[in-house]
Amino acid sequence: MATIGDVARVAGVSRSTASYALSGKRAISLEVRQRVDEAVRELGYTPNAGARALATAQTHVLGLLVQFLEDEFAPAMLQYMLGVSNVARELGYDILMVTDPDGAGSLERITDSRMVDGVILLNVADDDLRLPVLRTASQPSALVGLPADCTGLDVFDLDFAEAGRVMVDHLADLGHREVVLISQPEHVVERGGAYVWRLRDAALAQAAARGVLLHAVYGEAQQPAVGRCLNDVLDRFPTSTGLLVHNEAAAVALPAVLQARGLTSPADLSVIGRYSDEFARTFSLPYSSIDSAPDRLGRMAVRQVVRRIENPGLHEPHVVRFIPPELVDRASTAQARSR
Repeated sequence: MATIGDVARVAGVSRSTASYALSGKRAISLEVRQRVDEAVRELGYTPNAGARALATAQTHVLGLLVQFLEDEFAPAMLQYMLGVSNVARELGYDILMVTDPDGAGSLERITDSRMVDGVILLNVADDDLRLPVLRTASQPSALVGLPADCTGLDVFDLDFAEAGRVMVDHLADLGHREVVLISQPEHVVERGGAYVWRLRDAALAQAAARGVLLHAVYGEAQQPAVGRCLNDVLDRFPTSTGLLVHNEAAAVALPAVLQARGLTSPADLSVIGRYSDEFARTFSLPYSSIDSAPDRLGRMAVRQVVRRIENPGLHEPHVVRFIPPELVDRASTAQARSR
C-alpha cells in the first residue's frame, strides 16, 4: 500500500511538501501540486483517515440521516440518497448513512463524537425532532425538505405548492373540468410530511380558481393495496378526465391498472405524475411529470455544507431555496374528452 513517502518520492518533493499539497494547509505552486496529484493517481494513494483527522481536525465524512419508511416508496428515497452521495464523492467526502429510528439520538451521537464534518438530513417532518440537535451542533448541516421552522438552517426543496398549481393549470388549459389528485398515504401526512399538503392545498385552491372539480384522495405505498386504490379511484370518479399522481408507488402501478381496464393515456385519461426523470426511466413510466429533481437538491445541499466546512470563518445567513417545478412532457395529456 502506497504511503505519503512514496508519493513524495515519485513527485520529486519532500514528504512535508507532498503532505501540504494534499491538505491545502500551505500555499504550494500549481506545478508542484500537479506533480503530487499525478503521483497520487499513479500510486493509487489513499490518505489514512485517522491520520488525516488528527492532522486537520476533519474526517472528510458527511452524515446522511435517512429512514426507509413502510408508507413511502423506497426507490423514490434512493434517488435522493444517490444525489447526495454522488456529489459528496466528487468533492472528496465519504458518506456515513444513519438509519436509526431514534434520529435525534443518533444525530447527537455522531455530532458530539465528531464522527462527521457535516450533516445532510432527509425525511424532513414539519415539526422534526432532529432539528434542535442540528441547531446546537458545531458541524454545519443542510435539509432536503422544508420544516415548519427554518430558523438557523440551510433548507433546499422543490416548490411543491407551485408544482400543484402547474399540474392543475396544465390540465385546465386543455379543457379538463374534473380531475383526481392521488397523494401519498395518509400516514405520511399524520407524521408531518408537509410536502403532501403543500402540493394538495395549492392544487385545490388553483382548481377552484380555474373552475375545475378536483377530488383529492390518499393513495397507498405497497402492493396489492396500490392497485386496489387505483381501481377504486377510477370506479368512484368515472367522469374524471385527468389524474394527478403525487405518489411514486401509484405511478409505477398505474400502467398495469389502465391496461387491465382497457384504458390508455391520453386517449381515455390524461396523467401527470411527480417524480424524477431518472425514476421515470427506471420504471419505464410514460407519463408527463413534474421533475422532483433529487439530484439537484442533493447537489445543492452537499455543496452548501462543504462550503461551510471549508470556510469556517464564513458567517453568512442561512438560506431557504426552492427549485421551481419543471413539467417534463411525455405526451400523456390531451384535450379533455368524455369518459
